[in-house]
Amino acid sequence: MALKLITAPAVEPLTLAEVKQHLRLDSGSLADDTTSVQSIVTASHAIAAAYSLEGTAGDVLGYQVLVVLDAGANGTSGTVDVKLQERDTTTATWTDVVSGAFTQVTEATDNATYELDYSGNKQYLRAVATVAGAACIFGVTIQKVAVYSSEDTLITALIQAAREYAEGYLNRALCTQTWELVIDDWPSGDYIEIPLPPLQSVTDIKHKDTAGVESTWAAANYIVDTDSFLGRVVLAYGITWPTTTLYPAGGIRIKFVAGYGTAASVPQTIKQALLLLIATWYENREGISERSMQEIPFAVKALLGINRVMPI
Repeated sequence: MALKLITAPAVEPLTLAEVKQHLRLDSGSLADDTTSVQSIVTASHAIAAAYSLEGTAGDVLGYQVLVVLDAGANGTSGTVDVKLQERDTTTATWTDVVSGAFTQVTEATDNATYELDYSGNKQYLRAVATVAGAACIFGVTIQKVAVYSSEDTLITALIQAAREYAEGYLNRALCTQTWELVIDDWPSGDYIEIPLPPLQSVTDIKHKDTAGVESTWAAANYIVDTDSFLGRVVLAYGITWPTTTLYPAGGIRIKFVAGYGTAASVPQTIKQALLLLIATWYENREGISERSMQEIPFAVKALLGINRVMPI
C-alpha cells in the first residue's frame, strides 16, 4: 500500500496573524502595514436589484480586516443594503459572510460611516449591494492590516512544517487535500478502508490490467462511507470486485479527498498543539540546545493524542 499526495491544502489550519499573535510579535508602523481595496467605488449608484451590484474582491488571508461603508446622500425614498461575501479560491462560489450584513441605509441614516469587522478565514472578500427606490451615493472599502515582521517567511514555513508533522503523528488530514491510495489487490471482504480521516469523498477508482491498460470502475458499483471512523469504499448490493487480472504492482488506485475542510473546522486542540510546536521551533532554531529542556504537561503530543488515529 502507498499514499501519494495529489493536491496539497490550499490553506493552513492557522493564519500568519494567529501565529504572530501567539508569539507576541510586534508589527511595524500602522501606515506601513495598512492597505485598502475599494470593493465598491464611491459614486452615485443606480437602482440594482437583489445584490446585483458586485464589488471588487480583495485578498484578505492573513490580515486583520475592517470593512467600511461610506454612505453619502440617498435619493428620495432610496435605500442601500450591503453585505459581505467570501470564498477560498478565485473559482469557488461566493457565500454570504455570517453576520456580514450592514444595517440598511435610508434617507434618515445616510451621510454616515458604518464599519464591520471580518473575522472569517477565507482568502477572498467582497461587498455586494442592493439599491432600491432611487440612486444613492455610497462606497465600500476593505481595510487590511498586516501584522508584519521580518520573519514572516520563516513563520509561514513553520506553520506548514507543524501541520505536516501533526498530520504524520495523527495519521489524519487537516485542511482539505487530495490523495491517491495505491494497493496491489482487491480485498477479501466487501470494503476498503481509506486512510487519513476524515474522508470527504472519493473522486474515482481505477484499476490496471497486466498489459498496463487502466480502467475507471463505475461509481454505481460502490458506496462511499464517510461516517465511519475510517472512511470506506463499500461494495454496492449485489456487486463484486472486478475479476480482471491486475498489474503486478499498484494495480488499484483510489483518489480521494480528505480533511476537516476549512481551518475553522480543525479541532481546537490540534490548533493549540500547532501553536505550541511553532513557538518551540521559533525559539529554538538549532538541532541541539545547551539548556536542559522538559516537555510541558498537556503539550504538543498530549493535545494531538486526543485525535490520533493509532497505526495498526
